[in-house]
Amino acid sequence: MKLKILGCSGGVGGKLRTTSMLLDHDILIDAGTGVGDLSLDELARIDYVFLTHAHLDHIAFLPFMLDSVAGMRDRPLTVFATEETIAALQQHIFNWKIWPDFRQIPSLHRPCMRYEAVVEGKAVVLDGRTITPLPANHVVPAVGYYLNSGKAGLVFTGDTTSQDTFWERVNRIDNLAYLIIETAFPNSERELALQSKHLCPSMLAEELRKFRLSAEVYITHLKPDESDLTMLEITACIQGITPKRLMHGQEFEF
Repeated sequence: MKLKILGCSGGVGGKLRTTSMLLDHDILIDAGTGVGDLSLDELARIDYVFLTHAHLDHIAFLPFMLDSVAGMRDRPLTVFATEETIAALQQHIFNWKIWPDFRQIPSLHRPCMRYEAVVEGKAVVLDGRTITPLPANHVVPAVGYYLNSGKAGLVFTGDTTSQDTFWERVNRIDNLAYLIIETAFPNSERELALQSKHLCPSMLAEELRKFRLSAEVYITHLKPDESDLTMLEITACIQGITPKRLMHGQEFEF
């Protein structure tokens, strides 16, 4: 399996893109603004999208992608998400007011898009690739994902704050090579991190003390104007692990 980071910023501006990752050539993990850098042919090859939650920075380019490739596909794109996320998409985005309902285009019998609900802990297997939703703790219902090639695994937390259940699940993974975890705010904005259910460096340090494995750790969702400060604070806070900044265009093979 190969995972390419299309976007990993907590905002936009210049070359910054919000959360989106391309797994092999046919699976998206979240659909933030980084999806817009793919060519039309690359967009048309995507058959599956796994969403962590319904916030705009994680779904923004799903409507545009569907509109762009609708006439190029001979089967519906499958959107995997929790029932709550699917309900939010249907009520607030694909509602014929903000954007067309692609479950009805070009017809009910030949739709461009279909939903499939995911359940925390229940794996989805696609051509030998196993993708398992993990618990997350955010202001809206959310999940992370464990991507397992069989040889090695990668975990993406999605947007989350402090919790124990996530680490209980992760620490049972016997082939974990990479952990991608969010840290949205610097320590000076700890109260905002708590209110919005994100992490700051001091909270990240508390969470990583629960981590029992030796995987490489990468930081995502840094706010653009505070990213350097936040990474400096992470370096100062974390003992025994050296987290690295996740970068646009970075690739992981596992």
